[in-house]
Amino acid sequence: MAHTHIVGWGHTKFGRLEDKSLEDLIIEAAEEAIDHAGIQASDIDAIFLGHFNAGMVADGFPSSLVLNLDDGLRFKPATRLENACASGSAALYAGRDAIAAGSARTVLVIGAEKMTSNDTKGVTKALSGAAYQKEEQGVSFPSVFARFAQAYFQAYGDQSLTLAKIAAKNHANATNNPLAHMQKALNVDFCNTIGDKNPVIAAPLRMSDCSLISDGASAVVIVSDDLSSGFKNAVAFRSAVQVNDFLPMSRRDLLAFEGPRKAFHNAFAAAGIEVGNLDFAEVHDCFTIAELLIYEAMGLAPQGQGRTAIEEGIVMADGLLPVNLSGGLKAKGHPVGATGVSMHVMAARQLTNQAGAMQKQGASLGCVFNMGGSGVANYCSILELVRCAS
Repeated sequence: MAHTHIVGWGHTKFGRLEDKSLEDLIIEAAEEAIDHAGIQASDIDAIFLGHFNAGMVADGFPSSLVLNLDDGLRFKPATRLENACASGSAALYAGRDAIAAGSARTVLVIGAEKMTSNDTKGVTKALSGAAYQKEEQGVSFPSVFARFAQAYFQAYGDQSLTLAKIAAKNHANATNNPLAHMQKALNVDFCNTIGDKNPVIAAPLRMSDCSLISDGASAVVIVSDDLSSGFKNAVAFRSAVQVNDFLPMSRRDLLAFEGPRKAFHNAFAAAGIEVGNLDFAEVHDCFTIAELLIYEAMGLAPQGQGRTAIEEGIVMADGLLPVNLSGGLKAKGHPVGATGVSMHVMAARQLTNQAGAMQKQGASLGCVFNMGGSGVANYCSILELVRCAS
């Protein structure tokens, strides 16, 4: 079976990009990825696009928009993938599968979302479609993750300060990321204080505990590993695991976070590593409580003791295992369909020593964890350096 290498990438600024359409974002990220890989558009065998939408834009059929970039893309198979907030990883894994199946050797993967054309109410309604409608219809995602926080606080005590520390960490990291939506440091006291500038959104979650509504796109070029020797940069998937859990929250133990836990476990086992072997991780902090639960799911701390990962400095930028050096969804932004691809781009830049002020020196093994819904669609990639231009 052919293995895949990431050999080029592109990434727009994330934020409120009022002057750019979904098509503009897709083309910008794709063009940068193709140029970075040093190939011609005509070299691409297949295109996969991660895009959630759910009515946030009128473009219900966006898979072929990227063909407007270059006539060399005309007649290439192009497919849209959707798996809630993990739509980007769904597209990337579909691209890997196409290469493994032998139906393509060079694949362009794009993740994109245009969210800010809607007001907050409209975006909230669109995102709520990723919940189990039979039981959870009309429940916003802040309210969904508030349920996780309520259950956690009830079992292990008030963790508001821990959540504030996670938010402050990710905002500090984002100040080193010129592509981040919010490049503004927020201190722990601000994040832990309820007020006009930091109101409660869904108790106990405050605004500082919630990720941003953003526009943006990201893209990668992946190739069969037997082709990658001709590229300046190459990052390999040491493992790539998808685990889907039950959609109804009522069928899951909210504290166990079993889907994410199993995804990490299976990815680590397939890669032949333990969490301590990692140099960094980019994880799905759609809400700060999610990052806290992820610390436990990935094995950084026992269940109920995730706070130790940040109290002991393990996940800080200068810690043993920095988490979300990019600023994460919390501060980099969360254009839903773009997020999974963006995480892989950020990891590839780390591994090839091209992450600028975000760089973890000597990083050679990284982890990406992208999650759709409330721990439902879980993607975990272990990435390692093969070759870098420098």
